[in-house]
Parts: sequence; C-alpha cells; structure tokens
Amino acid sequence: MIRVAILISGGGSNMRALVEDMTGDHPCRPVLVASNDPAAAGLAWAARQGIATCAVDHRAYGGNRAGFEAALLEPILAAKPDIICLAGFMRILSADFIGHFAGRMLNIHPSLLPKYTGLHTHQRALAAGDAQAGCSVHEVIPELDAGPILGQARVAVLQGDTAETLSARVLAQEHRLYPQVLRRFAQGHRTRLDLP
Repeated sequence: MIRVAILISGGGSNMRALVEDMTGDHPCRPVLVASNDPAAAGLAWAARQGIATCAVDHRAYGGNRAGFEAALLEPILAAKPDIICLAGFMRILSADFIGHFAGRMLNIHPSLLPKYTGLHTHQRALAAGDAQAGCSVHEVIPELDAGPILGQARVAVLQGDTAETLSARVLAQEHRLYPQVLRRFAQGHRTRLDLP
C-alpha cells in the first residue's frame, strides 16, 4: 500500500475526489489530511471517513514560516507518507520543506501551466481573451507552480463567462484529473496525461 498525505486549506473538494478514488484496486490509501486552518471544512469530512487529521494554524506563527513548517512537518512525517498531495493548500512551502518529499509531492493548479502561476488564474485567463482554460497537476519543486506537468484538462472559455462560472467548470475537471494522475503516478508513470 502506498501511503498518501493530503494538505488542504478549505473545503477540500479535490481531497474528497482523491479519497473517494482510493478504494478497491487503487494502489494508494489516505493516511493523513492536514491543514493550515483548524476550521477547514475538509478536516471534518476526512475525520468522518476515518482518516487521521491535523491542523497547524499558520496565523499562530506570525510570519515565522520556518516555525510553521516545522510544526506541520511533525505529524506528516509521523504518518510516513510515500506521496504528498497538495489539494487547495494555500501556503507557499519552502525549499527545505519540499526537499523532504522531493519527487514525491504533487499539486493541482487551476490554469494551463506554464500560464498563470500563482493566484487569480481565472480572471487572468479571461482578461487575456483566452479561448481555453483548465487545470494542471504537476510535481512540486521550490519554484512556484513550475515542476514537471503530469496532467492537464481543458475547458472552453464561453462568451459571458465570469471568473466564478469559469472556476466552477475548471473545478469539475480538477476532480476528474487529479485522481487519475495520482493513480498513474503511484504506478510509476511520469508521462503526461491530457484529458479532453
């Protein structure tokens, strides 16, 4: 069994998609859901599924990222994960933290990378007049949203789209893409998956 820890900051809809897929013949099982926000709704959902959870409130560290990361690392390492999945985890992690899991950490990002790293991806796609938007799953490296792309899913940008309507359609694709990429990654595939 391949052990997976999932990091979230909110409702954890991508975490739920991953967990719901990790059944049957799937090579992975979730061993921890961790958050930087003790009030993250996804924690309660994960606990109801019988998954261990923990929260380390980044606000308690007053900008001391090293202190926050050291506290977060402790329960993650204790869970002995083979793979880390960032699923809407809204904190930028240091090279030191990422280094603990080099080649074993995935992230989902709501744009067609390398376009629109960082935040406000849907507004930026609309402002640029893009015909397509989408999401990407990539390996995490110290450079923000810059690791090798393992999968992408695309959606058409429709006339009259707002950031909210585009976001909702992209999110539905995130829920399709991330579980498939995790399954492939766990089986040793590093080739890119492009969903129609």
